[in-house]
Parts: sequence; C-alpha cells; structure tokens
Amino acid sequence: MKKQLFTGAITLAAIGAVSAQGLYDVAPNDDAKESLPIKWSAGATLSYDDNVTPTVQSGPGFEDDATSINAYVGAAFVSVTPQTTWDVYARVGGIFYFDEPEASGNDVFGQGRVGANWAHRVSERLRFSSRNYVAYELEPDFTQGVTTDRQVEEYLHYQTDNAVGYRWTERLATYTGVRLRGIEFDDDFDGNDRFIYSLYNQFRYSASEQTIWTLDYRYSKTDASGAASDSTNQFVTLGVEHRYSPNSVFAVKAGVQIRDVDGGEDSSNPFLEAAVRTRVNQQFSFRAFARYSVEDYGTSFGNHTFDTNNTLRIGLTGNYEVSPKLTLNAGLNYIQTDQEDGRFLNGQSVDDLDTDLINLFVGFSYQLNQGVYLTGSYNFTDSDASGGEPTGGTAASRTYDRNRVSLGVNVEF
Repeated sequence: MKKQLFTGAITLAAIGAVSAQGLYDVAPNDDAKESLPIKWSAGATLSYDDNVTPTVQSGPGFEDDATSINAYVGAAFVSVTPQTTWDVYARVGGIFYFDEPEASGNDVFGQGRVGANWAHRVSERLRFSSRNYVAYELEPDFTQGVTTDRQVEEYLHYQTDNAVGYRWTERLATYTGVRLRGIEFDDDFDGNDRFIYSLYNQFRYSASEQTIWTLDYRYSKTDASGAASDSTNQFVTLGVEHRYSPNSVFAVKAGVQIRDVDGGEDSSNPFLEAAVRTRVNQQFSFRAFARYSVEDYGTSFGNHTFDTNNTLRIGLTGNYEVSPKLTLNAGLNYIQTDQEDGRFLNGQSVDDLDTDLINLFVGFSYQLNQGVYLTGSYNFTDSDASGGEPTGGTAASRTYDRNRVSLGVNVEF
C-alpha cells in the first residue's frame, strides 16, 4: 500500500520515450524498472509534404508542396537505485527542404528536445520528484497540448514540474509542487508567447491495492504577450486511478476551472482530463488521453485576440508487433477549439472562431539487422474553421487539408 500511494507521481518514462511526457501522462507511467546504459541513436528521413505551410494564406486555394530530409542524433540514459531514479534523454537535428517553402523564406530549420526526470526517496514517507523538458521545433507536438498550428519558424516550449510527496498514514499521502511552463515564438509571432506558473496540491487516498482516489487544487497564473490579457485559473478536481492489471491503468479527473481574465469577466468552466495505458497482449499496446479545459495558448492573431479558448483534445495511439522484426503503429489526434470573447486592439468585437482539427497517422518499423530499422509513415491532417475576424481571414487560414509521406532509416547502438 505504501508504494501505491505514490504510484504515478514520481515514476518515470522508459528509455527513448522522448515524447512520453504530456497529456498521456495523466495515467501513471512506471516503465522504468531497471538501469539501462546510455543508448545512442541516429537517423534520416525523406519526406514529401503537399501543404507545407497550411496556416499561411497567399490567396484562394494556395498550397505549397515541398520535399525535405530530416536528420537527427539522440541519446538516452536510465539509472535506477533503491533511492534514486534518473531518466535523461536528448535528440537534436534539423530539417532541410530541397525546395524552400515560399512562406518561410528558409530552407533549413533546427529541431531538438532535451529532458531530465528525477525521483528520490528520502524515506518510506518522504519523496521528491522533478520532471523537465525543453523543446525547439517546427511542427506542433499534439501530445503536449501547447499549440495546434504548424509554424513558419521554429518555436521554443519548456516545462519544469517539481514536487514533494509525503505519506501521512498507511492510506493517505499528498503531493505538493510548483510547475513552470512557457512558449516562445519568432518575433513576428511573439503575440502568442506565454509564461505560466502553477502551485498545486494533491491528496491521494488508497482505497485498495488497485484503486487510488485523488483530490487536487491548482492555482495557475498566465503572463501573456501582445494583445492577449493575463489570466488566473484555479482548478478543483476529484479523480480516480485504477490499475486493472500490471500492464493496464486508467486515470480520470473532473471538476471546475475558475477563471479570471484581466480586463475581462470571471467565469466557471467544467474541467476534465483522462488517460488510459494498456498492453492487451504481447503484440498489441494502446494509449489514449482526453482533456477539456479553457486554454491560454494560440489565442492571438495579429491585431486581435480571444479571451476564452474552450478546447477539447483527444489522442489515441497503438502499436502492433506483427513479427519480431515488423511493428505497425497508428493513431489520431482530434482538437476542437471554440474561441470566444474576441476583440481588436481598438476594442471592436470579433466573431467567435470555431476550429475542428483531426490528424490521422499510420506507420511501420522494420528491423533490417541488429540495430538498424527501416521506418515509414503517412500523416493526414484536416482542419475546418468558421468565424473569426469580420473579414473571415482567421477562419480561412485554419481551413486546409494536408498530406505527408516519409521513409527513413534509424540506427540504435
């Protein structure tokens, strides 16, 4: 029972899980069981994109296709001792476009992500945890829930989450922590820069060996740039974490988000987040998440902004091992945003902006020989928007289809 009280708050992602942090981690992830030596990786992928800058409108029906090569090197390391666990990873590389995208004016872009997760058990009662990452990229990472738009230039986003856990009784424990998160864009788009700091406390009550009830309170302050207003959010949620088996876990939280926008109106909104992780059998594994909340990201569009951004995010991903050499993967992301309370800098109101985006992907990995893999993927994105500024320009820039195909080789050693 002592172990159950802390499950999910300090356990760390498995080696190489560079994108594991994020919305999927609402459910506990305890893949890191033992130390693993440093593991290097490198790869190159050739890609074709039929709409490389979809949110940039240069006229009716404008689409800019491009072929590119994406090369990277990476490393990951896991250290597990009875008291301390470290999970450190890094991946850096770049994208070179053979045909320079018309909207960006560049043909080379940097890509990278670095993370370090740490957990330390002082005693059977007292524990510390720290989860951190910094990412510099061009495409949105839908699992992080930061942005939905493909950017013309690279953008930086980062997070550090540090907590202390204490077991008060055999059944009751708390986690208290601070989280800092930020996103920074190129100077031409810095109106969407955000810095968010949060203080939180979670009560954890062990109802059984498989089930833990949670009660959370989180205070969050957003410092916004450009025309957007600063905001304060308070979250009160009740949740449950249930482990169906050693390989299957489900977690859900539901409650209220109490919101105060500087210069705007106070509001109370429903809040929900859930995740499931399971290995059905030796061949098939599955993960999913869902979150509904009012977000502060992506609300500014040049000379106007929206004070309310009701957002639903859903993600599904699965892996199927056809054979020891061949693995298939597929999934989807669905994001619905209803942006309200819009205004221009001069105070003129803006029509609500509604956007529905679905991203589907399928792929494979085939082991050519020891440590060498052939990979491929197909990715389809469909975005449909309505409303926005009176001219309709905002909705036009968010209505598009996009297809991407890639084939690459990865090496692990």
